[in-house]
Amino acid sequence: MKEKKIGFLKSIKLRDPAARSNLQILLTYPGVKVLINYRIAHFFWKIHFKLIAELITYHSRKKYSIEIHPGAKIGKNFFIDHGTGVVIGETSVIGDNVTMYHGVTLGGRGITHGKRHPSIGNNVIIGAHSQLLGPINIGSNARIGANATVLEDIPEGQTVVGYKGKLIFKDNK
Repeated sequence: MKEKKIGFLKSIKLRDPAARSNLQILLTYPGVKVLINYRIAHFFWKIHFKLIAELITYHSRKKYSIEIHPGAKIGKNFFIDHGTGVVIGETSVIGDNVTMYHGVTLGGRGITHGKRHPSIGNNVIIGAHSQLLGPINIGSNARIGANATVLEDIPEGQTVVGYKGKLIFKDNK
């Protein structure tokens, strides 16, 4: 059976009860504005106009207090709710239909080269002020509670809370 596609703005309306109209979302949601700037910066990053990409990111970060590195890879219908304080590192990969709240960091651990930031599956919810650090994988349909620190892979469909992200829900039990 074919999965029904929905547009970006409709996906936000489905996830945010405060969203009243497309115009309201476009004019007042900083996460949407930053994501538009990210898409432009990412285009320049891919064609090796990296300084232009970094300048777009710099101005976007200064204005909205949300930083998405232009080298990050982000899927469809990504939604940053509230947004202030979000940081997404260069080698982060974010799947489709991911919801992220304010203060989240997808960061590295140390100064290694290569893949050093998290990869997030589809349909993941990441709670406010969570820290996901290092080249870890977060499985699709996972839930990360507010203020969690995640340093290890999280399997698909699991829920994680607390410092050092303890697994609290496993195998539907």
